[in-house]
Amino acid sequence: MGYDIERFVGYVNEGLLCSICRDVLEDPLQAPCEHAFCTACIHGWLIHHSNCPEDRQTLDVSLLRPLYRYMKNDLNRLQLHCKNREYGCEMVCSLESIDRHERECEYSQILCSNAGCTVQIERRNLDGHLAVCEYRSRECPNGCGYTILSAEDTQHNCVAELRTELELLRSEMICRVEEAKHEMESRLDSQRRHMVQKESILQNEIEELKSQMSRMMSDVRSLMAAERQHRQELEQAELEKRELMELLKGLQKDCRLNTAEGNKKSTNFRPLTRLESVKRKPREVTVI
Repeated sequence: MGYDIERFVGYVNEGLLCSICRDVLEDPLQAPCEHAFCTACIHGWLIHHSNCPEDRQTLDVSLLRPLYRYMKNDLNRLQLHCKNREYGCEMVCSLESIDRHERECEYSQILCSNAGCTVQIERRNLDGHLAVCEYRSRECPNGCGYTILSAEDTQHNCVAELRTELELLRSEMICRVEEAKHEMESRLDSQRRHMVQKESILQNEIEELKSQMSRMMSDVRSLMAAERQHRQELEQAELEKRELMELLKGLQKDCRLNTAEGNKKSTNFRPLTRLESVKRKPREVTVI
């Protein structure tokens, strides 16, 4: 619904009136045919209709658009009385600022803030009402610290209230202890499962390391055996080398001795050899 036209000061252009409620536009929307409506009015209309209420052209919610800027400016400049005029407020302000004023207006009718109180009173008189409201709360004058309502003054018992408060605190403490206990047990179970899983992983890693160590030890023993065999082969080769060297030395010595004896024999029988060669030549020729 729009603003009551009777609240406005001066002339209001016909184009700024809602085509449905005929009051001044409130939160306006505009159809493609340029007719303007209050948002609440046109939404309510389109629930049961599918056309513009002015010219009956087809209309859908998705086709509605904000009001033209120049029309919005004209609308915001309109002057009107506060809605609390009947309670004594004489404020006249622009439509643009009327909502802000009415939220803070001293003549606004508001509910008492005390729980259970249904009295409506002007904002400016609220403090005075709160001071005498029968539903107002205050601290017990006997020193128990309990907050009581004036209507409960005759029924208030400090001991009973404190006992009730103590029971509530005890119940709350028991609940908290149980919650903490359950949470701690849950955490311990989670940590225990984590530790078991971790232990299993570590055990598998240890077994793998043992297997690797066993393979390494086997490889080391094989290498050591090969090294011993290689050393023995070297020692055997060295021994054979020494024996061959000794044999070679003996052969060289024998060769030198034989050479020396051969040279001596060659010197003693050389003329005879030449003579024999001379005698043998004819025989060789004859054979040819």
